[in-house]
Amino acid sequence: MKRRSISPFSLSFLDIMFCGFGAVVLLVLILDHDTVRTRETTFANLRAEAVDLERQAIRARQDLSADKAALQAASESRVEADEAIRAIDAEIAALELEMAEMSRLTLARVASIEQLKSDLKNLDSESKRLAAEAKAAKDPGNRVLKVVGDGDRQYLTGLKVGGKRILILVDASASMLDETVVNVIRRRNMSEASKRAAPKWRRTLATAEWLVSQLPRGSRFQLVSFNTRARVTATGSGGTWLDTDNREQVNRAVTGLQETIPEKGTSLERAFEVVKKMQPRPDNVILITDGLPTQGRGKPRGTTVSADARLKHYFAAVRALPEKIPVNIILLPMEGDAYAAAAFWQLAAATGGSFMTPARDWP
Repeated sequence: MKRRSISPFSLSFLDIMFCGFGAVVLLVLILDHDTVRTRETTFANLRAEAVDLERQAIRARQDLSADKAALQAASESRVEADEAIRAIDAEIAALELEMAEMSRLTLARVASIEQLKSDLKNLDSESKRLAAEAKAAKDPGNRVLKVVGDGDRQYLTGLKVGGKRILILVDASASMLDETVVNVIRRRNMSEASKRAAPKWRRTLATAEWLVSQLPRGSRFQLVSFNTRARVTATGSGGTWLDTDNREQVNRAVTGLQETIPEKGTSLERAFEVVKKMQPRPDNVILITDGLPTQGRGKPRGTTVSADARLKHYFAAVRALPEKIPVNIILLPMEGDAYAAAAFWQLAAATGGSFMTPARDWP
């Protein structure tokens, strides 16, 4: 059989085809490897970015929570600030009303002062005349500086602190913090220590302590502070009379007054009710105050009180005072109280007591 011949061209062509196919396969493998590497790199970068974005989201949520809390706190502070502003506006309105009332009473105040000057001048003349008569009199029983009756009344020798049963009433309302309305409002919002250290209140305490030190030996006394209520300063005494010879009782009464904080309004009617309740009744009453009362027995309806209303509360309190008991008054004047001096001077004169407005450095 004849053998088939093979063409060299066919072999060469096949070699070329296989080589080309191998090259293509190799190229495909190289390109695919690079593509996989690039894809892995890209995936790693995207994963890192996703982790970073997740962390940013967590921080953003935390910041959002903090911002919400801050916004809530700011909102609450805004509400508190609005309430404080409304309270201040109310106080300003009350002050404006009171200032308007003070302005309206200017003429009445001037007339009252002039009348007091005239009365004091007449008293001074009468004092000199009676002093001359007393000096010339040989019989001590003819002296007019002392009136026999309830208590040991003295008209011309200064403040009367005698008697067998002496009741000292000390005004402990908020107005005792200062002499002006504006400073009273400022001081009543201070701490308790600041209130106790107020100059006017320290002066009131010094006056009360001086009075206690001047009480006669062997007499009995009681020390009462009052604002809208009245209370004895000696804890545990139950409103009974204390002995001036008992040092422990005296110290307890004075210490109780020193621990008192001036606050609230003034009810003179409550103070004078103590005079009726004391058994036996006092034969001498000493009142330390700075003006007419701001309320009666009950709580006032409004936040302000006019001068006429204060005078009405004063007369109601005087009607509650028992008769034949001298009332000696120490007035520490308060700004804008036009009728106080005249009213208390009349009370002292009507009851046979004394009236004084001491200097700032007294006692």
